[in-house]
Amino acid sequence: MLSNQILQTTIDGLKNITRRDISVIESEGKVAATTESDMINRQIEGLDTFIASQAESQLIQGYQHFKVLDNGVTEYVALIKGEDEETYRIGKITAFQIQSLLIAYKERYDKDNFIKNLLLDNLLLVDIYGRAKKLCMENDARRVIYLIESDMESNASIVEIVRNMFPAKMKDFVTAVNEKNVILVKELREKDSADDIERTARTICDTLNMEAMSSVHVAIGTPVRDLKNVSASYKEAKMALEVGRIFETSQNVINYERLGIGRLIYQLPLQLCKMFITEVLRGVTMDHFDEEILLTVNKFFENNLNVSETSRQLYIHRNTLVYRLDKLQKLTGLDLRIFDDAITFKITLMVSKYMRYKENFLF
Repeated sequence: MLSNQILQTTIDGLKNITRRDISVIESEGKVAATTESDMINRQIEGLDTFIASQAESQLIQGYQHFKVLDNGVTEYVALIKGEDEETYRIGKITAFQIQSLLIAYKERYDKDNFIKNLLLDNLLLVDIYGRAKKLCMENDARRVIYLIESDMESNASIVEIVRNMFPAKMKDFVTAVNEKNVILVKELREKDSADDIERTARTICDTLNMEAMSSVHVAIGTPVRDLKNVSASYKEAKMALEVGRIFETSQNVINYERLGIGRLIYQLPLQLCKMFITEVLRGVTMDHFDEEILLTVNKFFENNLNVSETSRQLYIHRNTLVYRLDKLQKLTGLDLRIFDDAITFKITLMVSKYMRYKENFLF
């Protein structure tokens, strides 16, 4: 059933064109929308006889009544005051317009429902292809999942903005999966590259930041060619969003294909992570490293182990940086100026981040 707001907007527009008052009544007799002040919140009696009849329209007590059907069942009754031919014509137009809205709404609902079940693996393979054919969706088109997470309490405005960016006629589908997450199933062109896919994600971020005043993160799954694989792309996007929360906190766009070692660490059991930390740090814990040391290490990694550039960016003397690296070496036995040791400590930092995230999530 259409929302009363959509019905009200529709008949307000029709009144502006026809200069006639229009009311839309639910099959139970309740006024759903009206341009007549006397009809607001009224309960219309005696509709049962008209609805049960074979007639599509009928003149009752000075009002032309018109049925609005949904699969042969009367969903609404449109009322127009007047008995002339012009009133009849306006009534037929009104009924047709509302019936068209019902069809469009059901089509969108059916597609949304299909996409949600497809993403959640709730469909058999034969059902996927059968329903896709009914909904005029190509099976072998190239598609990718964008998972959009916002900090808003309700994602209704996010859904509307993204739908306006990617209308259904472009064969893209937008649906909400919960209060925080919205999914865009985007059909790709053959020439679309990985950079094009990420560029679209950044456009979504920029548009939502500007129009919805919301901070968003967009995760990207792997492009797929078969509808049955869309759920795999969705799962990858979900993982990318989660891994991004741990290792890429400064990034608004997270691509599953570019997660790197973070994706590997995310799939490790906690017990194995604890064993690794114990073996590498030789009894030292992450609490032994103050913010100064960690800031120095991260900047050192950012500059590809370049001592001179790191000291310049930290505004410290080169000898001060060397002193800090020597201090870390005494604690851990790892010399970050040696590539293998630097890689080991980098992984140690990432594993520690993952462990803290998991422990906070569990408790």
